[in-house]
Amino acid sequence: MTSRYRSSEAHQGLASFSPRRRTVVKAAAATAVLAGPLAAALPARAADQAPAFLHGVASGDPLPDGVLLWTRVTPVPEAIPGSGVGPDTEVGWVVARDKAFNDVVAKGSTTARAGSDHTVKADIRGLAPATDYWFRFTAGGTDSPVARTRTAPAADAAVSSLRFGVVSCANWEAGYFAAYRHLAARNDLDAWLHLGDYIYEYKSGEYAARGTVVRPHAPANEILTLADYRTRHAKYKTDPDLQALHLKAPIIAIWDDHEFADNAWSGGAVNHTEGAEGTWSARQAAAKQAYFEWMPVRPAIAGTTYRRLRFGKLADLSLLDLRSFRSQQASTASGSVDDPDRTLTGRAQLDWLKAGLKASDTRWRLVGNSVMISPFAVGSLSADLLKPLAKLLGLPQEGIAVNTDQWDGYTDDRRELLAHLRSNAIGNTVFLTGDIHMAWANDVPVDAGTYPLSASAATEFVVTSVTSDNLDDIVKVPEGTVSAVASPVIKAANRHVHWVDTDRHGYGVLDITADRAQMDYYVLSDRTDANATSAWVRSYRTRSGTQRVERTYDPV
Repeated sequence: MTSRYRSSEAHQGLASFSPRRRTVVKAAAATAVLAGPLAAALPARAADQAPAFLHGVASGDPLPDGVLLWTRVTPVPEAIPGSGVGPDTEVGWVVARDKAFNDVVAKGSTTARAGSDHTVKADIRGLAPATDYWFRFTAGGTDSPVARTRTAPAADAAVSSLRFGVVSCANWEAGYFAAYRHLAARNDLDAWLHLGDYIYEYKSGEYAARGTVVRPHAPANEILTLADYRTRHAKYKTDPDLQALHLKAPIIAIWDDHEFADNAWSGGAVNHTEGAEGTWSARQAAAKQAYFEWMPVRPAIAGTTYRRLRFGKLADLSLLDLRSFRSQQASTASGSVDDPDRTLTGRAQLDWLKAGLKASDTRWRLVGNSVMISPFAVGSLSADLLKPLAKLLGLPQEGIAVNTDQWDGYTDDRRELLAHLRSNAIGNTVFLTGDIHMAWANDVPVDAGTYPLSASAATEFVVTSVTSDNLDDIVKVPEGTVSAVASPVIKAANRHVHWVDTDRHGYGVLDITADRAQMDYYVLSDRTDANATSAWVRSYRTRSGTQRVERTYDPV
């Protein structure tokens, strides 16, 4: 194919997000009084070494004809993330079919400005479908690292297989991101899915590894302002394993609560004190602005992450935003989990999801889902396990019926969605989920109380956390101890659950063919070890047309 050159002025992050004056003032003040903590988000370098690409490069949201490229340039040493200072800097980008850049197919330039924290995005179009490309950025004579990306197959292409890495819940202070390193080493991913909690908002020491900080994040305070959120994103982007994975494949990401604050909903969060921590609207706006500046994600609707990607005739992927529109989690004050006036998705998003699933002509309908949709009853857990489980789920520790932060807390939305799948004979729907810090393989029953006599409307694969505490960490017992007791009890009370591992950290690899969708589950040897090894532990699949999960005994 003849090389094509394209020159364009790419867009500059999220101009539609305007932080309130309070946030701007605080961000400006942070430049003067928080120079030390903000600088902690940067690797050490010589004072005269500028510009530099200290936060790596990334790509995301692959389309058949394009992909979104991202980087952050540090034009001068004082232009630290969140500072709001530093000169406008021209940043060039180039895309080629080969790693040596002998076959350039697109190039252009854009401007990194303090107003977007010197982050830039280039939404490249005119590329060939299902093709590997390499790209890099340039500023002031300095080249960024070279990264690989890959476009999606053509919409009407007969695709034999797809393979995605799947991760969630990466808490910086709780350990190292070896999961990302092992995914980067595979060299076989079409893309990787991040299902939420890419960053955490807590102050240093509040949420670590069994209460121990493995490595301190920046800033040390709980993040509240635009400068705070930018600094925390920047700290994450210095991680070598995260940078390595961004160099190898495009990311497809949604957010969950910790990109904002714990148990966030449309009007607030459990971990937000109105007044003492500013207004929720200002904090939410700051978090969203920083997210879209620092992540290679296209907002389909301003301020949300719900959108849809297609991968030929084999699969489409509906990505949800389950924080921006939800009602407050159910409690005595805020209403029942069955209240039809309460919503997890919001009316517009639920209608969009239902319409997309019904109209889909692909073999598989994947749903990127930040909180578990399968029902979860606690059963007869002993008191010593009930209390830590309640802590993990953020529930009252005197007793639990459901986790009101997931779909269990919004049963009318779930009932409507599952009824839609059944009444329209929509098969091969697979929910891909994070959040709960455990690995699960579930059928999604229409009526959990009578399952397995009732129908299964879909299936669900839940991946565990990359580093965030799970049950054995909360109880502070050896890995596997809690799971050996809790897993049989959970399965007995939830007959649609085929497997649950409450104790280990790791990631998943989803492999899709026309005949089946299979999740291989991998676990890490030690999240606190930067050189942790990885091992395959289980695999589950759903065969086309069954809406049921079954165990398979070999990874793909």
